[in-house]
Amino acid sequence: MASNKIQFRSIHELKDPALNGKLALKEFQEEIPVEDFLGDAEKNGSSTSRRDFLKLLGFSTAAVTLAACEAPVIKTIPYVVKPHDIIPGVPNYYASTYFDGFDFASVLVKTREGRPIKIEPNPAGGDLGKTNARAQASVLSLYDNDKVKQPKLDGKDETFDKVDSFVIKGLEEAKASGKKIVVLSHSFASPTFKKLFAEFKAKYPTAELVTYDAFPYSAALDAAQEVFGQRALPVYDLKGSELVVAFQADFLGDYNASSLETSYAAARKPGASMLRHIQVESNMSLTGANADSRYRLKPSAVNKTLVEVYNAIVGGGTSDKTAAEIANELKAKGSKAVVFADGSKGAQVLAHLINQKLGSVAFTGKANFLKEFNGARYQEFLGWVNGGQVGVLVTNNVDPIYSHPKGEDFKKSLSKVPYVVAVADKKNEMYKAAKAVIPVANWLESWGDIEPQTGVYSLMQPTIQKIYKSRQIEESLLVWKNGKNNAANNYYDYLKASSASLLGGTSFNKALYNGINASTNAATLSYAGGNAAQAVAELGNFKASELELVLYTKTSMGDGTQSNNPWLQELPDPITRMSWDNYLTISPKDAEKFAIDNDLNARMQLDGSIVNLTVNGVKIENVPVFVQPGQAEGSVGLALGYGKKNSGATADTGVNAYPLFDGSNLVLSGVKIEKTGEDHEFAGIQLQNTLMGRYEIAKEVPLAEFINVAFDDEHKGWNKPLEYHTISGALPARKIDLWDAFDDTDGPHFNLSIDLNSCTGCGACIIACQAENNVPVVGKEEVRMSRDMYWLRIDRYYSSRQKVEVYEGLKEGMAVPELYGTAFGDGGALNHPADNPDVIFQPVMCQHCNHAPCETVCPVAATSHGKQGQNHMAYNRCIGTRYCANNCPYKVRRFNWFTYNLNDKFDFNMNNDLGRMVLNPDVVVRTRGVMEKCSMCIQMTQNTILEAKKEGRRVKDGEFQTACSKACSTGAMTFGDMNDKDSAIREQYASNRRYYLLEEIGTKPNVFYHTKVRNRVEK
Repeated sequence: MASNKIQFRSIHELKDPALNGKLALKEFQEEIPVEDFLGDAEKNGSSTSRRDFLKLLGFSTAAVTLAACEAPVIKTIPYVVKPHDIIPGVPNYYASTYFDGFDFASVLVKTREGRPIKIEPNPAGGDLGKTNARAQASVLSLYDNDKVKQPKLDGKDETFDKVDSFVIKGLEEAKASGKKIVVLSHSFASPTFKKLFAEFKAKYPTAELVTYDAFPYSAALDAAQEVFGQRALPVYDLKGSELVVAFQADFLGDYNASSLETSYAAARKPGASMLRHIQVESNMSLTGANADSRYRLKPSAVNKTLVEVYNAIVGGGTSDKTAAEIANELKAKGSKAVVFADGSKGAQVLAHLINQKLGSVAFTGKANFLKEFNGARYQEFLGWVNGGQVGVLVTNNVDPIYSHPKGEDFKKSLSKVPYVVAVADKKNEMYKAAKAVIPVANWLESWGDIEPQTGVYSLMQPTIQKIYKSRQIEESLLVWKNGKNNAANNYYDYLKASSASLLGGTSFNKALYNGINASTNAATLSYAGGNAAQAVAELGNFKASELELVLYTKTSMGDGTQSNNPWLQELPDPITRMSWDNYLTISPKDAEKFAIDNDLNARMQLDGSIVNLTVNGVKIENVPVFVQPGQAEGSVGLALGYGKKNSGATADTGVNAYPLFDGSNLVLSGVKIEKTGEDHEFAGIQLQNTLMGRYEIAKEVPLAEFINVAFDDEHKGWNKPLEYHTISGALPARKIDLWDAFDDTDGPHFNLSIDLNSCTGCGACIIACQAENNVPVVGKEEVRMSRDMYWLRIDRYYSSRQKVEVYEGLKEGMAVPELYGTAFGDGGALNHPADNPDVIFQPVMCQHCNHAPCETVCPVAATSHGKQGQNHMAYNRCIGTRYCANNCPYKVRRFNWFTYNLNDKFDFNMNNDLGRMVLNPDVVVRTRGVMEKCSMCIQMTQNTILEAKKEGRRVKDGEFQTACSKACSTGAMTFGDMNDKDSAIREQYASNRRYYLLEEIGTKPNVFYHTKVRNRVEK
C-alpha cells in the first residue's frame, strides 16, 4: 500500500499548485552571456540580421567548447631531498584531535605532500571519533587567508622576541606590584596545559586562569554542580533505551557538549525494541525534526509541561493531558527511558531528577570535561578588571567584546589593564583592543592533549609546518615561564614528558599513532542532590508573553568559531534549507498575525520581511524573518554565531544575537518585533532541483504496520515491489529492459544504500563530499540564482499526518500540490499541514543509473556508464549543452556557469593560493562550461582496488568507501560491492524496506533507499 501522507518541501508548494511547473521552467535561469565575451554592443543590438545572429550563435557555441577544454598550466618544483615518509601521489594519514574550543573529535588527517586536505573519523575513537560538519570543514579554516599572519606590537608588525620582551616586562611589573595576571581562555580540557599553567603560577603567584566561552553551557554545568556535586556534564548512551523525551534539548546537535546521534541511530533500528522519540519544543530543531511525536509549544508552555511531567513521575499526579501522556509512557518504559531538557538550569535539574527516579540506563556515570565555564568566576574576573586589579591580561582566542552581552562595557574597562595580550586568529575586537598580538596556531599546526571524558586521553599532533608566524598558548607560557631562548621551551618535549603519567604503560609514540587512548582518570558522576522545589520555582518565574524567543546554535555555524569558513556559511540549514544567513523563525499563523511576508518573486527566489527585534530592552536591528512550518505559535527562534565583524570577509554575515544571551538562559520572554518595511533576499536551495511533483519520494511507515503487515501484502503492503503489466502478465520492474543487459559480475559493481531511518540530516556528508571532490563555493548571489554546485544534497520533506486519497486524485489527473489544496483548502482538516508537519531527510546524489537518461542524450558521449556501476563524466568532452541535466529526473547535475577558481567574482578559498592548498590533487578542478555531478568517489574506489592488487589479495568488505559514507556518523550510508555476496551492501539490498527513487521511470539506479519507520500509533 502506498503511503497516504502528503509531502511538501515548503509552504509555497502548499499555496501555489502550479509551483512545480514554474520551478521546472526556471531550472536554468540564464543563458551563457554571449555579449560578455563578444563585447560588441552593435552586433548585440536589435538590428542584428539573421546571418549575424547565426554567426554569434556559432561563436558562442565555440567559445563554450573552448572554455570547457581550457586547462591552466601550473608548474611544480621537484624535491631536492625527498622527505623519508612522503611518496608523491600517496596520501599520509595522521591520528590527531580536533578541538577549537567548541567542538571535539578524534580524527584522522589526510595529507598530501605535507598539506592536510581532508578530515576523516577515527575508527578507534568510537562515538568520540565521529565528525560533524564543522569538524569536516575545519581543514579549510587552516587555510584562511584572513588570519593574523605575524605578531604585532602597538599595531605594527614585530618579532616574537620583542613581543615576548614586552610581555615579560609586564609580567614582572604585575608580580612586583601584586596585580593579577589573568589568562582568559576558552574551555581547555588539557591536563598538560593545566600542569603548565600551574608551573607558570608558581613563578607568578598572582596568575589566574579564567574560562570564557561564547556558548558556555552555563545552565548545564550549574545543574550538574547541584545534582552530581561536580562541575562536569554527564555522558549518555542511548543504545539500551527504548524511549527518549526531550524538552527544548537538541541532543542531535550541540546539546551537552556532544551529539548523541550515533547511539540514537543504533537504538532506532526498526523492530520491537526500537527507540521511541518524543520532542517538546518551540523551534523546529534538528532533533525535533527526527522525532516520532513532536509537541510544539511556546517556551513558557514547555516549562509548564516539564514541571507537570516531573510531578506525575514523582507521584504528585497531573491534570495536564499532554504531560500525563508523556509521564505514562515514561513510567511504562522505566529504566529504558531517559529525559533531556535545555533552556535553563531549572529545566536541566528536573530532567536529571526524573532520570534518577526512572533509574535510566542511558546515564552512564561517565563525566564530560570539555566545558569548564563558571559564571561566578567570570563575574569575579570582570570585577578585577573594573577595579584596576589586573596588570596583565592574556586572551586565548576568545572575544568577549563580540559574544558577551556586556561586551562594550568590557571593551571600555580594558583601558584599566596596562598590558593586554591577544592570542588571536583574526583582526577582531580583542585584536584591536590589545597592545600585543600573537597569532594563534591552528589545531592542525599544534601539539596538545585533551581529556574529553572519563577514561579517555586524546593527543593532538601537527600535520603541517606553521603556515605563518603563529604560536599556540602553551609555547608562549613556556617562554614567559622559562625565559627566552631556553632549551626547555620545546612544547613537544614537555607534552611527551607530561603524558607519561596519563598513559599508563602505553608509549608516547604508540599513543600518538592511536590518537585516542585509555586514561587513568576514573572520575564518575552519581546523583547526590538537586533542589526540585527551587527548579520548579525558577521555571514558574519565567514570565509568559505574547512572543517568546529561543536562541539556538545552527548545525553549520555552532558558536561562530569558524564563521569565516565559506564551506559552513554556504551549507544549507537542514530545516530551513537556507544558507548564508541567520534569521528569525516564526510560525505561519504568527506571520499572518504580524503581517510578515515570505514571497517568491518572478524568478522563484524567496524574499522576506525585515524586523527590528527587541528583547527586554535590548534591540537587534534589521533581522530577516523566515516563516517556519512547525514553529510554535507565540515563539520565535534566532541562531547565535553570526554577524562577526573584523573576522574575515565571510564572517560578517547575518546578525549578532549574542547581546540577547546571558550565557545561561536560551529562552527569553518580553519579545517585540517591528517591521522596517524593507525586504531581505534569502539564498535557499529547497525549492530548486524539484522532482517534478511526484509523490512517494521519501517513503515512511508506522512501526506497528512495519512489524505486523507484510511489506508486499497485496492490499496493505507498505513497500510493494513495483510491477509492470505486460502482454506476458505482471513482471517486476527491474526485470524489464529496453536494452540488453551486459555482464557486470566480473569485478566489483558498486551500490550505495541510504537508510532514511538513520539519516538525521546533519550535513557532515555534504562537507565531506565538498572537501574530497573540490566542490566550489559559489556565494549567496549564485545560490539565490539556483546555481549551487553541491554534488550531494539532503532534501528535507515535510509530511502531513492527514489521510489523503492520493490515488483518487491522481486518477483525476491532479498534481500533488493540487491534492494538498483539495485536502486542506476548504477547512476540512483539523490543522493546516504546515502547523506541525513530520520531517524526512533524504540525501540525493547522482543515482548512477544502469539505464541513465543522461547518457542517451549527450551528443558528445561526455557521460557514459562504467562496468563497475558508476556513471562517468569526461569533462574534456563536455561542451555544456545541458541536455543531460534536462533529462535527469533526479536533478543532481550541476553546470559550471563560471570559472569558480582564481576568479575575483568568487572571492572564497579557491581564489587565493593559500585557500587552494586544500584542493585534492586526485580530483580535477572543473572549468567553466561543463557539467559535473557525483562520481561515487571513483578516485577512492580505484585506489582501494590498486592497494589490494599490490598486496595480492581481494578487497575486504568495508574497504570500499565514498566520502559521504565515511563521514556518516549514524551509519545511514552503506557503500560496497554487490558482487561480494557476503558484503554489508548485499545484506542491505535484501531488506524489505529497500526501494528505489522514482523506480517507475525505469532508470535502474545503483543507489537505493530504506523506508523510514515511525515509532508511534497513528491517530
